Amino acid sequence: MTKPALMVLKGITKSFKNGQESLQVLKGIDLSVDEGDFVAIMGPSGSGKSTLMNIIGLLDQPTTGSYQLEGEDVAELSENRLAKVRNDQIGFIFQQFFLLPKLSAQKNVELPLIYAGKSPRERKQRAQQFLEKVGLSDRSHHLPSELSGGQKQRVAIARALSNDPAIILADEPTGALDTKTGTQIMDLLTQLNREGKTIVMVTHEPEIADYARRKIVIRD
Repeated sequence: MTKPALMVLKGITKSFKNGQESLQVLKGIDLSVDEGDFVAIMGPSGSGKSTLMNIIGLLDQPTTGSYQLEGEDVAELSENRLAKVRNDQIGFIFQQFFLLPKLSAQKNVELPLIYAGKSPRERKQRAQQFLEKVGLSDRSHHLPSELSGGQKQRVAIARALSNDPAIILADEPTGALDTKTGTQIMDLLTQLNREGKTIVMVTHEPEIADYARRKIVIRD
């Protein structure tokens, strides 16, 4: 028996108000992502890549269309349920890292675990575990200002992994990094995919998209 897709989006549109006019950014997107897939979403600036990613990550809702995540119709979920799914099932990696500047690397990784109600002891253990996984166990007590760009992105990846989500969403994960560091980050994401994580990544760089198993291009 064929296992159903992890994510199924059908007829997704998204419009924004621009004064008296309505600007349509997404126009009838159909997308299916299987468990364990590694998908790169590409397209020129303004094509709606990040808007689509926000919908996939439950950070925004489509204007029309349907989205099923693990068989659940997202439109029928309450705000509390949406927040829990975001925290428990989805790990987010962003171009600008979004680390809290006054918290150490370890405390930044602990944040999703606080929202999940984990004990201080478990938070500390899991944060140390995932910082070690990304090769930063010796930087756990450093502030973001004391870390390089690549180290900050590794902390962001450890934070995304801390609740052991099934899905990793990466929006331009190498956009703020030099080529060598970007390659290291992509090698890490590739390894996570081999370990079973489903990864959906937005990028405008063809060489970064080549790491994915499947490429989807958005135009117009």
